[in-house]
Amino acid sequence: MSTKYIFVTGGVTSSLGKGIICASLGRLLVARGLKVTVQKLDPYINVDPGTMNPYEHGEVFVTDDGAETDLDLGHYERFLDINTSQANNVTTGRIYYDVINKERKGAYLGKTVQVIPHITDEIQSHVLKLGQSGNYDVVIVEIGGTVGDIESLPYIEAVRQIRYNVGRANTLSIHLTLVPYLSAAGELKTKPTQHSVKTLSESGLQPDILVCRTEHSLDESIRGKVASFCNVDIKDVIESIDARSIYEVPLLMQKEGLDTRVIEKLKLETHEPDLDQWIKFVDAVCNPSHKIDIALVGKYVEHHDSYKSIVEAFVHAGALNEVKVIIRWIQSDDLEPGNVIQALAGVHGILVAPGFGGRGIEGKLSAVQYARENNIPFFGICLGMQCAVIEYARNVCGLAKANSTEFDESTPHPIIDIMYDQKNIENMGGTMRLGQYNCAVVPDTFAYHAYQDDQVKERHRHRYEVNNEIRSVLSNNGLVFSGINPERDLVEIIEIPEHPWFVGVQFHPELQSTVSHPQALFVDFVEAAKKQAGLE
Repeated sequence: MSTKYIFVTGGVTSSLGKGIICASLGRLLVARGLKVTVQKLDPYINVDPGTMNPYEHGEVFVTDDGAETDLDLGHYERFLDINTSQANNVTTGRIYYDVINKERKGAYLGKTVQVIPHITDEIQSHVLKLGQSGNYDVVIVEIGGTVGDIESLPYIEAVRQIRYNVGRANTLSIHLTLVPYLSAAGELKTKPTQHSVKTLSESGLQPDILVCRTEHSLDESIRGKVASFCNVDIKDVIESIDARSIYEVPLLMQKEGLDTRVIEKLKLETHEPDLDQWIKFVDAVCNPSHKIDIALVGKYVEHHDSYKSIVEAFVHAGALNEVKVIIRWIQSDDLEPGNVIQALAGVHGILVAPGFGGRGIEGKLSAVQYARENNIPFFGICLGMQCAVIEYARNVCGLAKANSTEFDESTPHPIIDIMYDQKNIENMGGTMRLGQYNCAVVPDTFAYHAYQDDQVKERHRHRYEVNNEIRSVLSNNGLVFSGINPERDLVEIIEIPEHPWFVGVQFHPELQSTVSHPQALFVDFVEAAKKQAGLE
């Protein structure tokens, strides 16, 4: 069976949830025995989101091969239980970068380089190459932005050409749109959807299926109206109503028959879906036995998408522990020794989040100290781990001016320092220690109890590390290095053995947590917080 391609566009407004629809459809097709991957085409001109502010873009999701990508790839991995790569996220910046490099090398034989055919050909190449590289049955391609945006036009044209070149029998166009409810009129309005489909059709792309986001159910008359004006069968008007959890969306899409229609139109050979595990998971998420409170102390808490994978890892670990994790969002800039007790009172666990730069660091240090001194389960990730090391050096080892050279280049005790191979790097994009690296785990530690393995691989995104030249002062005062990168002798995991649960990691464990395989450290952290709440 040749690879089939499903293209998902969005209309009317942004933030309708194309990524969740793509991930949900992927989950349904995987449950039917198909090999599926999802690709995101992003219209922005950045080569990747690695240099973008978290307030601007949200979380940067890092893949095994070190690609800094859009957060939607996190949804793809969590729903489909797959590993994505650089090939799964393509930006306009990457397309133009590749085309310009080819032009400089003379690849176009002196021709004038233009949007059509050269840019659109490059887009097609990235899409088709992914399908061929993994021997996939289905590649779902999400096109970022909203139909009608100038930035999206080359992608729409490339998709039109692919449908022509590959054949309509091997491709499908799904359009996600909005059917808003006007309370003043007391009715749903289909006109925005009609205009969105018209705009898409003007670019030569007629959708085969419409997925309609709505806050109210679509009755047969509304579905019929949409079908009639948008030239689709009424069975191809799919309702996407607000769900209790994003993980319920695949089940809602199955109920609407989205996967059935896709299979029929693409003539895919599948078996009946096996969703038993998914249904149990959704039930655990939506009907928890208990609730626990965990403080997330970070610099970007006003924008929750900055910590999207952490939030979802808590959902996965909570379901496994039969609890719902209620996140108490704590802005680290506002935290200080004078108010830390009030701000963190009653929490059952404290997570100090990753980030960059010196803003809010003293607040994070206050949170670490509170957790350490009051035996509150603690989890530090990347910068959060570095803050734990700094706090320990200051308040346990007696190095009152210990710091990271990221925040104070003249500190007399650079307990955290820039990595040697990062010192002479000038370009910011794609130059950090990125992707998956080995970690040797020490037996009889919190980390080993979680992983049940002495060799693991985790994903990284950082420039600074525990300073090997003076790290002995930490171990001499009781801090345990329970995870070490064997190739370079870099500290990966630290912990305090006398504490109920105190772990810091240099890597980003949240990036590998999926519905089928909740991340081990998050599972044990939530379990420790559950004990703290008296729910053993």
